[in-house]
Amino acid sequence: MEDAGPLTLRRAAAVWLRIGLLSFGGPAGQIALMHRELVERRRWISEPRFLHALNFCTVLPGPEAQQLATYVGWLLHRTPGGLVAGGLFVLPGAVMMMGLSAVYAAFHQVPVVMALFFGIKAAVLAVVVEAVLRIGRRALETRVAVAVAALSFVALFVFSVPFPALILVSGLAGALGLPVRRAVAVGAAPEVADSVVDRLFAEGRLEHTRPSPRRALGTATLWAGLWAAPVLAVFAWRGPGDVLTREGVFFSQAAVVTFGGAYAVLAWVAQEAVSSFGWLTAQEMVDGLGLAETTPGPLILVVQFVGFVAAHRHAPGLSPWVAGVLGASLTVWVTFAPCFLWIFTFAPFVEAVRGNRRLSAALSAITAAVVGVILNLSVFFAVNVLFLPVEAGGQGLGPPDLRAFAISAVAFVLLLRLEQGLGRTLAVCALLGLLSSF
Repeated sequence: MEDAGPLTLRRAAAVWLRIGLLSFGGPAGQIALMHRELVERRRWISEPRFLHALNFCTVLPGPEAQQLATYVGWLLHRTPGGLVAGGLFVLPGAVMMMGLSAVYAAFHQVPVVMALFFGIKAAVLAVVVEAVLRIGRRALETRVAVAVAALSFVALFVFSVPFPALILVSGLAGALGLPVRRAVAVGAAPEVADSVVDRLFAEGRLEHTRPSPRRALGTATLWAGLWAAPVLAVFAWRGPGDVLTREGVFFSQAAVVTFGGAYAVLAWVAQEAVSSFGWLTAQEMVDGLGLAETTPGPLILVVQFVGFVAAHRHAPGLSPWVAGVLGASLTVWVTFAPCFLWIFTFAPFVEAVRGNRRLSAALSAITAAVVGVILNLSVFFAVNVLFLPVEAGGQGLGPPDLRAFAISAVAFVLLLRLEQGLGRTLAVCALLGLLSSF
């Protein structure tokens, strides 16, 4: 463990950049990495405070791991610390995704590149299913929780219930006493003694954590304006029907309903981007998810890929490459600017309600519902990965793609049986996709 002595923002920034570069494996892996770096190794924050922050970031819309980094950075160094922590958590992955999106737009029709992506997207199905199992083991403690997950899947898959409504109902049911957790209390891990945050609190240097309605209103107004400014600028420049304007509005809406992480909202984003807007195909959406899985940072960065490809193809009057960069940049901004709004506005109130059992119960119900949502996503990807496209004018499923079945099976064995890392699994499956093309 490192000494939890005086901590400057510059020193913290180096650690946040390290976390951003190593944050592979989705939210579970990212949260585990932060716990190891911030709680166990560096003693910046105690276990109870870390878990309290994590619970509330899970309730908020947006990527919980990035918001957790922002929250801890804000605790340590106020707003500049939150900006540095949250920004560096996203920046490495966003830079990589921009480059990969450009490569995809230029070369994805090349047979070798298409074969590599074929293998990657076959592996992505195993990644999504593994997420269902991983989160399910943690969230479904009771039969009631299993029922909530099953009902949420049916509500989405069969009845197309709006995702925000599903989350709202689940949270209310948990808050009103639905027994989604075991009756016995789960003891928290022992608090790390003498963490940096504990010392700052004891010294009276955490005044910014005290809630102030006036300050919260000013913060919310500022960040709402920053969030909307690029969208309004594009609207004035390109008009309401332009792809850039529509991207800004659509992904702003998606940022508000991204409860439970990227997996929980990607089915809706994919449906709108593919079926409603016609920006890209379902197969290309799966390719984008495969790219996002290969880069560090939040999985929701897949929307950057969508923003690049859509603008690259559908922005008349602009160079396709300029349009692609603008579309990707705008998409990243409207996706992550709300995260700073939520944390900087509500974090003081979150600190004030530590230990609220009713809110914790609501969180548990939402988490159970999210398992069903992720299962719905896995079905969406299974259909588009394991079956060939139907002929023009046809309906239903096409014939099974035996190559995709075989590569997905290998990915399942590597991830779930042999417990290989995500990067190695994707590399193996990409190679298998290339070999299967000969």
